[in-house]
Amino acid sequence: MYRILVSDPLDESGVELLRQRGAEVHLVNEEEKPRLSELIGGFDALIVRSGTKVTAELLRAAGGSLKVVGRAGIGVDNVDVAAATELGILVVNAPTANLIAATEHTFALLLAVARNVAAAAASVRAGDWDRKRFIGSELEGKTIGVVGLGRIGQAVAHRARAFGMKVLAHDPYLDSTVAHRMEIELAELDELIPRVDVLTMHLPLTDGTRDLINASRVAALKEGAMLINCARGGIVDERALLEGLDSGRLAGVGLDVFAEEPPSNLALVRHPRVVATPHIGAQTREAQERVATQTARMVLDALDGSLTVTAVNLPFSSTGKRGEPFLALGEQLGRLASGLMGGSLRRLQIDLWELDEDLRAPIAVAVVKGALGSFLGETVNFVNAERIAGGRGVEVIRSTHSGAGEYPHLVAVRLDGESGSVALAGTVVGASDLRVVHMEDFRLEFQPQGQLLVIRNKDVPGVVGKLGTLLGRAGANIADIHLARDPAGGDALAVIRLDQEPEGQVLADLAALDEVDSVQHVDLGL
Repeated sequence: MYRILVSDPLDESGVELLRQRGAEVHLVNEEEKPRLSELIGGFDALIVRSGTKVTAELLRAAGGSLKVVGRAGIGVDNVDVAAATELGILVVNAPTANLIAATEHTFALLLAVARNVAAAAASVRAGDWDRKRFIGSELEGKTIGVVGLGRIGQAVAHRARAFGMKVLAHDPYLDSTVAHRMEIELAELDELIPRVDVLTMHLPLTDGTRDLINASRVAALKEGAMLINCARGGIVDERALLEGLDSGRLAGVGLDVFAEEPPSNLALVRHPRVVATPHIGAQTREAQERVATQTARMVLDALDGSLTVTAVNLPFSSTGKRGEPFLALGEQLGRLASGLMGGSLRRLQIDLWELDEDLRAPIAVAVVKGALGSFLGETVNFVNAERIAGGRGVEVIRSTHSGAGEYPHLVAVRLDGESGSVALAGTVVGASDLRVVHMEDFRLEFQPQGQLLVIRNKDVPGVVGKLGTLLGRAGANIADIHLARDPAGGDALAVIRLDQEPEGQVLADLAALDEVDSVQHVDLGL
């Protein structure tokens, strides 16, 4: 049963889902919040919203028990992702849960700014009826510049076209074919800014995007342009906005996010041409339920070991269900090779034949995880495997090959270390049947799982009978046995799967047989 700590308010639908799946859930109250570092030890997962700062110190305070941090929402700027990665903690979020809410709030602010809705409503509430003061602007025929063309940016662009607006966009990481398919013109940011009537932000806050819209870029906007930010505070220089409003360069600004929340300097939010809301872009009933349930599912699936989750610190994108068998194969090949070699690793070579590009990096990481995990244990996972390998001086090399061979897809692993080298290769048969098909120079086929005995012996009559007799006398039941021989003659190989872990004396007795050159036991689990 997983223990999950929820430190910020989470919709009851998410909490209920966690409990339905058998998790023990602790909801942190206001009195406990200052003692979060004292409470976190022993929990498997932490779920937060924007109210909890997940620092390196807090993560370390968990004492190694924490496996997943779930951020109920899109942004993870309140989570020290680098520290989580260092500690092997997966960070997951719910990137699509508030897509509709954030998109619609962008237009709520844009329409409020364009039509002076907030000021007009306040005047009526005060008993005034001065229609001439509130001459607005129409959106039709205007050009909107969308900075950041991710899911929300694309949704905003789609709806802007419905308003009859022309759409320009800036996103250096977007494939131009996607923009072309959406009939959106891509432009460099400094080329886009002077051309738009509305500038809207839809990108995360990073070192590269902090103060992206600065004083010089505000000054480059058209006279009378409008700016909307429902993404993250800090992307836009708030002093530059205030100067742009005072100078008349900006006709109006809509803000849902601020560099400091709540803002202590109220000069900007009190400006008569600013519509400001308290970070409510995701605050719809529907979005709150989706955020809670998506995050709960992500956390539970991550704890179960699934790699189809939306993680921000995996060294590769989610592979989906089709990639899971190949990741399992890579991990088991790494475990088997490391178990057979025994000593410390120096070099890990991974060769991949006829595998899709999006699977290559994940499979390589899986091999590293399996190879290191066989002697480092649960401290190695998909998040930190490559980092740990680098820290231990293990050289990891990945090569890809094309050309149809004996198998449609093949993963080959070679480990080199102080005690020698081991080479294996495997494939996936059907949908999910893992098979080892090469071991050193021997061709054979077996499933990489369970309690395996790998026995090298002389290629002479009677060996199999002696092995079976000795194991039978020891009460070790053979589940299956696979044999191979060197075509050149002289040497043979037996891979025996047992129903239970063999005792040390059994291994010693097997090794004492005259025909046996070596006996190795590897526990592959599963």
